[in-house]
Amino acid sequence: MKVSARNIFKGPISAIKTGIVNAEVAVSIGGNDSLVAVVTMESLNALELKTGKDVVALVKAPWVMLMSEGSDIRLSARNSLTGTVKSVEVGTVNAEVSISLPGGSEVASVVTKEAAAELGLRPGVPVTAVIKASNVILGVPA
Repeated sequence: MKVSARNIFKGPISAIKTGIVNAEVAVSIGGNDSLVAVVTMESLNALELKTGKDVVALVKAPWVMLMSEGSDIRLSARNSLTGTVKSVEVGTVNAEVSISLPGGSEVASVVTKEAAAELGLRPGVPVTAVIKASNVILGVPA
């Protein structure tokens, strides 16, 4: 499978919480890290999602917000992955930030170069990647 999303996570479904319209699906992505995706009940059934089933979770890099360590802000976003900046590639307008997570996964984020400078992002700096559950797309092998 080739996709344009920079963040491709593979792992088993660890939990499913169903509702009338949507379901929350938690995916283990290594170590103690997990991602929660919100999918429609139609997608849950069409993909035959069940606890223990291996899935692919896709997140485009521009959908990953970054938060510096020590922030007292509480967010409604379901996914907060704390790690360390691995690299920062600064362009004319944006910067691509690669984050190493303790479980071995990496997260890529694209933020404005001003945001990267304001957050003091450079290799070794602690940072939290914030991802809304509705921005996590799940897939299964055909």
